[in-house]
Amino acid sequence: MEDIEDLLVGSGGAPPGFRLPLNAVGVNPRKKNKAKPSKISPLNDPLKIPGTQTIYVKTFGCSHNQSDSEYMAGQLSSFGYAISDNPEEGDLWLINTCTVKNPSQSAMNTLITKGKSAKKPLVVAGCVPQGSRDLKELEGVSIVGVQQIDRVVEVVEETLKGHEVRLLNRKTLPALDLPKVRKNKFVEILPINVGCLGACTYCKTKHARGHLGSYTVDSLVERVKTVIADGVKEIWLSSEDTGAYGRDIGVNLPILLNAIVAELPPDGSTMLRIGMTNPPFILEHLKEIAAVLRHPCVYSFLHVPVQSGSDSVLTAMNREYTVSEFRTVVDTLTELVPGMQIATDIICGFPGETDEDFAQTVNLIKEYKLPQVHISQFYPRPGTPAARMKKVPSTIVKNRSRELTSVFEAFTPYNGMEGRVERIWITEIATDGIHLVGHTKGYVQVLIIAPESILGTSAMVKITSVGRWSVFGEVIETLTLVNVKMAPENVNTQEKPLPCSNRYESCACSKEPEPCSCGPDFCGGQIRLEEYAVSKNDSLMENRVGKNPIHWLIRKRRNHELEKVENDIDSGIKNKQDWTPGGWGIVDRALLVGIFVSFLMIVAVIMHLEFRTLPSK
Repeated sequence: MEDIEDLLVGSGGAPPGFRLPLNAVGVNPRKKNKAKPSKISPLNDPLKIPGTQTIYVKTFGCSHNQSDSEYMAGQLSSFGYAISDNPEEGDLWLINTCTVKNPSQSAMNTLITKGKSAKKPLVVAGCVPQGSRDLKELEGVSIVGVQQIDRVVEVVEETLKGHEVRLLNRKTLPALDLPKVRKNKFVEILPINVGCLGACTYCKTKHARGHLGSYTVDSLVERVKTVIADGVKEIWLSSEDTGAYGRDIGVNLPILLNAIVAELPPDGSTMLRIGMTNPPFILEHLKEIAAVLRHPCVYSFLHVPVQSGSDSVLTAMNREYTVSEFRTVVDTLTELVPGMQIATDIICGFPGETDEDFAQTVNLIKEYKLPQVHISQFYPRPGTPAARMKKVPSTIVKNRSRELTSVFEAFTPYNGMEGRVERIWITEIATDGIHLVGHTKGYVQVLIIAPESILGTSAMVKITSVGRWSVFGEVIETLTLVNVKMAPENVNTQEKPLPCSNRYESCACSKEPEPCSCGPDFCGGQIRLEEYAVSKNDSLMENRVGKNPIHWLIRKRRNHELEKVENDIDSGIKNKQDWTPGGWGIVDRALLVGIFVSFLMIVAVIMHLEFRTLPSK
């Protein structure tokens, strides 16, 4: 079927958010089967008022896709449609797709098949239809392109009438001020550009998102002001390559970051997270980016994909950087930013990868012991140059993936945090339904048990135990404007090191082992000395009671239970009963027997002493 595109004569379409007349959208009426009477459905249900149906929205893929879904949901909601995450409730299914890997596209195919079997009207959006418009699975469904999300209402209206609509032509970028329904009301995912400047041989996303297209600095800053006024507490900058921002419009990433940081509340109540960036486009701006990452209102965290530890594999991937340049990025940021946390990606089994190439990748990961490494097997994507290359046998690919995963999971990146006092920003509920999730300045995940009323706030917590993927903490104090004040620029105290005199200059204490007031231990405000006194005393008490065998058993059991909770949360288990204080294991029985024996001994001693005193009386 040919694409049915905008049919407005002499016009490039309506302004973003403006509802076009129905005849402005090209439609392809579906053939109706006259032999069978139609059942009551969203298309002909007399009880359903047009524009009030329920839309089931399902999103696959990256944060940029999530932002697109939130914009589409916002427009549909503003026009009267109800939004649901329950497919059974949906009168129409809106599926936003991802084309990065085979599994995500396979999941899309499965969902489309289920929707067709359930006779649900379907609208498919995202990178799959934009990059592969002729897929068999897309026959008979409506399509919204990645740069047509501001017209989703028209597509949904026509699809509910029984028409098939396709909007795939590229046009100007969708406006940033469209209505939006956030999945998390405290988090704004802000796309700063679409597309990229790369030409990676394995990448299908380039086919969908296209060449680099950046939003202006002014439009992004205005959006930041708006969402802060809406009560957003975290702003995630999203992009296929954040580092390439602005090269098409004569600006660069540091210019944008400094403009955004200038608008963040000075009390540290709203944090900024910088999105994924490839090494080539930040090498020339490392010092400027490091200065921004040191800012109290910016997470000291960056996602920098390396993909392989072998230069020959990187060349085959056409990644346009070397392993040495990746090392430069990591080493520089780690040196200049206190508490810096870096995540990376690895593709195992890229065509032509030898055992030696893979060994270099393993050694690179072992050397840096990064806290987050996203490991995936190579999946050939149709239409990409890598799909035509000679493949590594699948058994070898799987073995390499397992080996690297085992190496990575043996790391203990958060050892040493127990007992520390950290400021965290709390924005969501964990999947176990019990804990709340917060993040430190270095974006370390902290799980706490606290009332949901503190969501969207910042708090001081004491780290009580550490796990492989996150740490556990106890809330000391929820911070307010009264006891959180940004460090003044020219204040000298003997108790704490000097803060950075300029938030964009290197901190004088950033290279010292002592905590820096612009680093993770003190970031975002001054912490009262009484809190640290309490923390120190608690640590001393823990050291004393740690010598007691019974206390040791109690702490051993507590750490075991916390580790189970962490594993459940990271596995996405949502059953609240997965972790309860009950359940008698071997440790519990031994502890109970020990207590019982101790009690009997005490009673026997008392009785013995009592009998010895009777003759004297």
